[in-house]
Amino acid sequence: MRHVGGRRDRLPEWLIMEWWWTAGVAVLFGAGFAVAAAPRLRAAALDRRTAWSSARAAIATAAVSRDACPARVAEAEGLLTRAETIAAGRGGVAAARQAGELARQADRLWRAAVHG
Repeated sequence: MRHVGGRRDRLPEWLIMEWWWTAGVAVLFGAGFAVAAAPRLRAAALDRRTAWSSARAAIATAAVSRDACPARVAEAEGLLTRAETIAAGRGGVAAARQAGELARQADRLWRAAVHG
């Protein structure tokens, strides 16, 4: 280390190398986290899309059953309304599953009213 006019004009070599090692470790840690997190995030997004697709299909099926039923089934209408309200709220996977199950229950009630 040299001194010019009572000041240091550069950092010690070990301090420069330590900084590069720290930066390298941080980059490697970040890359490792990204490699581990990306598949999980992709799988969660796929689960969410699949659950909502299933819920929308169940709601559409229940709506067809409602239209085909000659009688009014108040409980089924209430279930379908709840399912549509949950679907409008755009929640997560649990909300999609709940909306789908409510729609399937409504569909079963309308089918029972037609056939039974």
